[in-house]
Amino acid sequence: MHDLVRRLYPLCRSITGDGVRRTLEILAESVPLDVHEVPTGTEVLDWTVPKEWNIRDAYVKDAAGRRVIDFAESNLHVVGYSTPVSAVMSLAELRPHLHTLPDQPALTPYRTAYYAETWGFCLAADTLAALPEGDYEVRIDSTLAEGHLTYAEHVVPGRVADEVLISCHVCHPSLANDNLAGVAVAVALARRLARAEPWHTYRFLFAPGTIGAITWLARNRERVDRIRHGLVLACAGDAGPLTYKRSRRGDAAVDRAAAHVLRASGRPHTVNDFSPYGYDERQFCSPGFDLPVGSLTRTPYAGYPEYHTSADDPGLVRPEALADTLEACWEIVQVLEGDRRYLNLSPYGEPQLGRRGLYGSLGGRSDTEQAQMAMLWVLNLSDGEHGLLDVAERAGLPFPVVAEAARALQGAGLLKERAR
Repeated sequence: MHDLVRRLYPLCRSITGDGVRRTLEILAESVPLDVHEVPTGTEVLDWTVPKEWNIRDAYVKDAAGRRVIDFAESNLHVVGYSTPVSAVMSLAELRPHLHTLPDQPALTPYRTAYYAETWGFCLAADTLAALPEGDYEVRIDSTLAEGHLTYAEHVVPGRVADEVLISCHVCHPSLANDNLAGVAVAVALARRLARAEPWHTYRFLFAPGTIGAITWLARNRERVDRIRHGLVLACAGDAGPLTYKRSRRGDAAVDRAAAHVLRASGRPHTVNDFSPYGYDERQFCSPGFDLPVGSLTRTPYAGYPEYHTSADDPGLVRPEALADTLEACWEIVQVLEGDRRYLNLSPYGEPQLGRRGLYGSLGGRSDTEQAQMAMLWVLNLSDGEHGLLDVAERAGLPFPVVAEAARALQGAGLLKERAR
């Protein structure tokens, strides 16, 4: 995963353009992708697909011809969607187009101007302070023209058509934690699921933020009722603890599964209520769709000092954090896959477990008492109305222990699975 982050990091991505296409080409080396191109001007819900932006070079040169701001050094140096410029101007004329972070003077900020035709450069405040008065050559070799918005899907077929949506954004340039860490975790999760023959169908969406999710929703309005659960992945590789943000519904199965996994694992974590600010969960959870989609991050957006700056580089992303985020995703998925309802076939009084060899099968286990309690709880709540997640939550037991107990009881003829 970290190798993928490093490989994608230099590419100049935006909400449209060849940087997104190249990113998807690289992802397609790991998972097959269905790539969609949506023309400029296409109406998507209340929005319109914008012009396509591409950039080849950009710089500001001083009187000696030295590049004091250089796109080739970092693609963050140019405001995203900057219109073409070729001019000589004084530093005073140039200043309104220069963006810095006075509180973080050594860092270059990330700025965009998607829906206003303008231009600009980003640089460290320390660099700007050192620029002498005089004339500067300003050049942005870009195009803003009729084109397409590009996004891609990868589907892991399940045994049923009900879907789990996993979404991440592919519109940021050289920002490693936001967004490349989420992309890398999504790819790894897709590969792992492909080997698992899952119950649900898993749809992975790699799209530009906001406009990409809106475009996908507009083009899939007749199919969104298949989505039973969903996760938006972002900021997945920093050193902070995991953070789950609930869906708009607040009590969707994915909300309960994520909260249970994080609590039962003993990981430091935070679970936050929904808010209509953040990543694309706010599109999926808009009131007209109200999909059961939560968000999983480590430190949330704007919550770490490197956010949207040149310090969000591959060094900020930790391999062990990526691995932990992937494992949390997998544990949540396992709950969604395994949450079934059963009917106790011997509901009058407690059935005798010993003569069925169920107690004997627990001998020598380090979690014998926990496994025994799981059997009793599963039997008691298997009335056809409660699922295994209900059991795990009420009993305060890890979901895998409860699921294992249910399998043992079913094997002994004491449980019958209800239709999902």
